[in-house]
Amino acid sequence: MSDTGSDGELLRAIAADGDRRAFEELYRRYAPWLTARLRGRCADAGMVDDVVQETFLAVWRGSARYREEGDVAGWLWRIGSRRLIDVLRGDGARGRMRQALARLRHRDEASAEERVLAGVEHGDLAGALVRLSPELRAVLQATVIDGLTTREAAVLLGIPAGTVKTRAMRARKQLREELA
Repeated sequence: MSDTGSDGELLRAIAADGDRRAFEELYRRYAPWLTARLRGRCADAGMVDDVVQETFLAVWRGSARYREEGDVAGWLWRIGSRRLIDVLRGDGARGRMRQALARLRHRDEASAEERVLAGVEHGDLAGALVRLSPELRAVLQATVIDGLTTREAAVLLGIPAGTVKTRAMRARKQLREELA
């Protein structure tokens, strides 16, 4: 396989023949990008490196199959972001809260959602979150706790970006009302 093959050609060679050179080229093209994107979502560099490795192992082993729909970067991001979320969920609510608070320390001005997270002791946030519908909770999880952009959350949740925005707005409104 040539080092200059298209992403689709590389993935087909990996899937069909277990082409190691094609895999190495795909890794060379996307591992640094995926690492940088995931490090924007998680302060633990070791955890991010593990997630990147798991993502590419899934590609190599064929457990993640590219269906030639959309771009390869988006497909790899979907795999990697879901694996990161799984790892963070495994770390429990405390780990997710630490990640959210770590992101707060690196920004100039906190959003309304981040101020709520930073001031958890001033209200029944857990209770208010439980009372949200699963759809609204999933959007908040993706956008606030996991730090995904609207577009990334849309890909992760499999819904249009406009729906993510609407659900986030409804969730914020409901939380403001309950925590006021």
